[in-house]
Amino acid sequence: MKQKATVQGRSMVFNIAFVVLNILGLAAVVIGSQKAFKDYFLLLNFLGYVLMAVSAAGLFIFRGRLMMANIARGFVGALFIVSGLVKANDPIGFAYKLEEYFEDGALAYRIKELFGAPEFSLEWLIPYALGISIAICVIEILLGVLMIIGGKIKWVAHFSLLMMVFFTFLTWHTASCNPSKRYKDYDRYEFGTVASQKMKEAKTNKNIRVVSMDSKEVLIEEWKTPQCVSDCGCFGDAMKGSVGRSLTPVESLWKDIILLYFVVWIFLGQWLIEPNTKTQNVKYLLSSLVILALLSFVFDWYFIVGFGMFLIIGALWIVRAGGYFLGNYFGSSSIVLTSCIVFVSYVLMYEPMKDYRPFAEGNNLAWQMNNGFEGKFKNTHLLRNRRTGEIESYTENQYATNSDLWDEKQYKYVKLTQEELIPSRLPSITKGQFNPYLKVKDLTPAEKELEMVKKMLEKEPEIEEVNIQKAILKEKRIVILTSLNLADANWKNSAAIKSIATACKKDRIPFILLTSGSRSKINAFREKYQFKVPVFLNDEIGLKAIARSNPSMMILEKGIVKGKFPHRSIPTYEWLKKNTFKK
Repeated sequence: MKQKATVQGRSMVFNIAFVVLNILGLAAVVIGSQKAFKDYFLLLNFLGYVLMAVSAAGLFIFRGRLMMANIARGFVGALFIVSGLVKANDPIGFAYKLEEYFEDGALAYRIKELFGAPEFSLEWLIPYALGISIAICVIEILLGVLMIIGGKIKWVAHFSLLMMVFFTFLTWHTASCNPSKRYKDYDRYEFGTVASQKMKEAKTNKNIRVVSMDSKEVLIEEWKTPQCVSDCGCFGDAMKGSVGRSLTPVESLWKDIILLYFVVWIFLGQWLIEPNTKTQNVKYLLSSLVILALLSFVFDWYFIVGFGMFLIIGALWIVRAGGYFLGNYFGSSSIVLTSCIVFVSYVLMYEPMKDYRPFAEGNNLAWQMNNGFEGKFKNTHLLRNRRTGEIESYTENQYATNSDLWDEKQYKYVKLTQEELIPSRLPSITKGQFNPYLKVKDLTPAEKELEMVKKMLEKEPEIEEVNIQKAILKEKRIVILTSLNLADANWKNSAAIKSIATACKKDRIPFILLTSGSRSKINAFREKYQFKVPVFLNDEIGLKAIARSNPSMMILEKGIVKGKFPHRSIPTYEWLKKNTFKK
C-alpha cells in the first residue's frame, strides 16, 4: 500500500533545513543579479544555484516536496490576493496599461520578431481591455484564496503556472525592450490619403516597401522601432503612490521569476496536497494575516488585510455551512467571485476606494509637479594606447585634466560609456499632464469673464494661447469639472453640477471644465445642456490620472486637492461649504 505523503516526509529536521537552504539559494541568485552586487555576481550566483540544486535534491530524496509546496502556496496565495486586489481597486487604470501592451509596437512586436509574423497584431484586443483587466484581477484573487485553503489544487496549480509563465514573459519583454531596435511590420491600408503617402515614402525611404496591392488596399512593409512600456503595472499605481516609485522593469521581472519558482513547487506538489485540516486552516489564516498585514502597511491601505481575511474565512465557512450545493470548493469560489465582482462594480461606478494617483485628495499639485530629480551618472572614457594596443579607461576628471590623453599620436579614442549610479525620476505629474490651455481665438465670453484670464490678456495682449496652470495653483479656491470625453460622459447629474457652477459664480469662486475634446464637441455640449461654463483643454493622459469617473469634480485650494466627487455622488453646494471648503 502506498504511504500517504506527510509534511515532514522522511525527516522533519532535514526537510526544514532543505527548505531554508533552497530559499537562501534563491535569495543569493536574486541579490547577485542586481546592479548593486555586480562585483559578487559569479560568487553569489554559483553559491545560490548550488544551494538550490542540493536542497531540491534533498527535498525529493527526503520527500519534502509537500513541505516546500505548502510554504510556497501560503506565500504565493497571499501575494496573489494583494496583487489582484490593488489592481481591482483601479481596473480602469490597469486597462489603460493593457492597452499600452496591445499597441502594435509593444507586445505584438515580440511575436512578429520571434515567429516571423509581421502581420500579427493585438490591437483588436484594445476594446476589450477593461473586461480583460477585471478578469485578470478577479482570477488572481480567486487563485490566491483557493491556494491558501487547499481547494482544487490541481486546477489552481495548472492555471497559476500558465498565468505566471505569461506574466514572466510580459515582464521579460518589458525589461529587455530596446527602443532603438528595429522590427519588420506589415500594415494594410485602404486606398486613400494614408496609403498614397506611404507609397510615396516607399520611393525614397529604404525602411518602407510596397509588398503588394489590389483594387482595394495596399500592403506596406515598414521597419519600425518598438514601443517600450516603462512600467508593467504589476501593482497598478499602488506602489508608486505608497512608496514613491513603481518597480523597475528589471525588478518586476525578478518578482515574477520568484513567484514562478514557487508556483513550480506547488505544481510539483499538486498530487500530494490535500484540502486543509482544521489545524492547517488556523496556521494558514495566521500566516496569511501576517503577509497581508505587512503588505497592507507597505501599500498604506489596511482594507487589504480586512477584505483578504474576509475572503479566506468566507471561503472556509461556506465549505462547512453551504449544504449540498455550496458546501464545497464551488461554493468557496462562488463567494470569492461574488465579493470581488461587488467590489469591482463599486469602484467602476464611483472611484478607486484607495486613490494612489498624484491627484488624490490631500495632495499638493505643485509639489507633485516638482518631486522628480535628475539621476547621477559616471562617465568613463575608453582609449586605445597606440604603443601597447591595450584599451585603457579614464574617469571624466582624468580625461579632462590630462592633455596627454588628447594626443592622437599616443591614444585613439574608442568610446564614452555611462554608468547610472542613481536613476532619474520623473515628477509624479509631468509637465504636460496638468496644463489647462486654450487658444485666444477660441475664447468665448465664458472664459473671458474669468479673472485669471482677464489678467493674462491685460498683461500680455498679444499672446496667442492662454495657459492657466499657474493661476489655478494660486487660486484661493477653484472648482474643476473634468471630462475625458464629453460625448461619452454621464450627464444625468448635470442639474446638480450646473447648480454648483451658478452658486460658485455668485460667490466669486472660479468654476471651469477641463476636457480633451474638439471645439465642435465642446460647442455641441454647451448647446445640448445649456451650460455656458468656461472650458479649457488638457492632455488626455492627465485627465485619465485626475479621475476615472466621467465626469468628475475636483476642489482645489492653493493647489491642494480638498475634495473629489464622481458623477454619481455630486454633492450640493451647501454640503461643499460645510464639509469641503476650508477643510
